[in-house]
Amino acid sequence: MRKESLSPWTLAPIAAVLAVGIGWASAAARATGPASAPAPGAAVFEVYAVRYATARGVPVSSLVAGADATRKIDIPFMFWVLKGPGGRNVLVDAGSYKGPAFESWKLADFVKPSAAIGKLGLAPGDVTDVIITHVHWDHVGGVDLFPAARVWIQRDEFTHYIDEAGKPRDPAIEADDAAMLATVKKGGRLTFVGGDAKEIIPGVTVYTGGKHTYASQYVGVRTASGTVVLASDSIYLYENLEKRLPLGLTLDQAADLRVQERVLRLASSPRLIVPGHDPAVFVRFPKPGNGVARIE
Repeated sequence: MRKESLSPWTLAPIAAVLAVGIGWASAAARATGPASAPAPGAAVFEVYAVRYATARGVPVSSLVAGADATRKIDIPFMFWVLKGPGGRNVLVDAGSYKGPAFESWKLADFVKPSAAIGKLGLAPGDVTDVIITHVHWDHVGGVDLFPAARVWIQRDEFTHYIDEAGKPRDPAIEADDAAMLATVKKGGRLTFVGGDAKEIIPGVTVYTGGKHTYASQYVGVRTASGTVVLASDSIYLYENLEKRLPLGLTLDQAADLRVQERVLRLASSPRLIVPGHDPAVFVRFPKPGNGVARIE
């Protein structure tokens, strides 16, 4: 984390996610009624969380405001794959695989994101879109592994962090990632999103309002089970949501809490809200396994 931006992923290995989960699982079990069926002909996606690395012994206090600083946990670094109709394969974030921040974390169990999608039968060239939720290295650094993909990012996120020369305006973004995104823009593959509640792809809507970074976004996806919300780092872990506690490191705690209330309305069921770094995702959704969890 750098103090200028309160980024939890750009200092030393801190920041993490914990899955307390008991109370939240109970709430999910009490959710009333099945999800509404998608309208006939509506685009429906399969949604997968893909684990590409593990950070060992991360303090929970960096993720949950007020948590006991002695609590530590091994956390997954992940991204998400949306398999849709007509061969549309969308990544939500792209992981990372190189650069000073990546090297400093000394991650365990690392699988290069372009190889990790092979567990779902995909090759890098099969990825049609990458949605960047925010510019932290562990979410954006792997974008260049998917050279055929259109890249989506909030305009305000890009312009706040990257100048016209492709240099960082704010230390929350790594210099190599800023340069890479500027190159993607120059090559015509980058599309700016202009604000909140935008259906950028049929069946895929992005939302703003959280302040993990200047203009971070999270994603709602239409599935056969209903609407899945991929919170990314707008909600680090189930414990944030269960206890209604903001992130341990954030630009705006009140904004964190507003996101939590909103995702409860957006998701078809509480169990379909997926936090950004919680190991319990792969326990609650154990299939197909091997570092992949189908959200359904």
